[in-house]
Amino acid sequence: MLLPVFDAEDTLDSCLRSVERQAFRDWECVLVDDGSRDASLAMARRAAAVDPRIRVVAGPHRGIVAALNVGLAACRAPLVARMDADDVMHRLRLALQVEALERHADWAAAGCHVRLFPRDDLTAGMRSYERWLNGLDTPARILSDAYVECPIAHPTLMARTAVLREFGYRETEGPEDYDLVLRVLAGGLEIGSVPRRLLLWRDAPGRLSRNSPRYAIDAFTACKAEHLARGLLAGGSRYVLWGYGATGRALAAALERHDKHPDAIVEVHPGRLGNRIRNAPVIAPRALAEYRGLPLVVSVAGAGPRQQIRNALASMGYRETHDFIAAA
Repeated sequence: MLLPVFDAEDTLDSCLRSVERQAFRDWECVLVDDGSRDASLAMARRAAAVDPRIRVVAGPHRGIVAALNVGLAACRAPLVARMDADDVMHRLRLALQVEALERHADWAAAGCHVRLFPRDDLTAGMRSYERWLNGLDTPARILSDAYVECPIAHPTLMARTAVLREFGYRETEGPEDYDLVLRVLAGGLEIGSVPRRLLLWRDAPGRLSRNSPRYAIDAFTACKAEHLARGLLAGGSRYVLWGYGATGRALAAALERHDKHPDAIVEVHPGRLGNRIRNAPVIAPRALAEYRGLPLVVSVAGAGPRQQIRNALASMGYRETHDFIAAA
């Protein structure tokens, strides 16, 4: 298990208790203290003195990516489970994920479903995100929705150690977890999921993902654009964009930074049809036949509209992840 820690004295004890009570007993927890300024390191060392399966690696504060890579180098097991110091695991989490990876030898990694907490302050958007995340229950669904949002909650990830070491964590301006998942999927590897809520995932105001620019919406959009440019859109500078709402506009702008420009924009809004946006004609879906052969990026908000577009494209013979990708 790989557990980076930074100033987590308020939550580390409950996190470690959830590790220690796992039904799967043959674990080792590599706890990387990333220069904590509070009592986290002392708490970690006390826990390690009681349970030698906890190994503490301490160093100066260098950030999450450096801490993850230091910890990964110290991991000795064939599987690595991620965990964050402010979350809590179900006692069956490790057992069920190990079982899933043993049963599915073709999976590079497996996540699981989550329950966000505390519940009282969850926004409608976070509840919707939780429902979407917990609806991804097969490698096919994880792959098809990979550009909607990060399809695996990072602290639920259990991966084969060799795979994690091959890909590693990259120091970029964006989310290191999403970047890792997209690179693994782009490598043709499968990521599965145990369709049970096995992690209590804390949504607190001080959470890194709420406060660091690395996890801002525009950073996620930039990450999607980079991987689309390297993947589906790698064959040329032109593509077709379906959707020009807020999500479509943001993604188109991010793709321009990689010299990717829409040849046409598909819209159903009658006020936009026949106009030009970003020097591209705005066309109705029925006109897509004229642009067949160009990769297509669907960038619309909402699971319902995305599914309607997927159905329409399937009826036209488009293959998802080959001819088009749904993003948000």
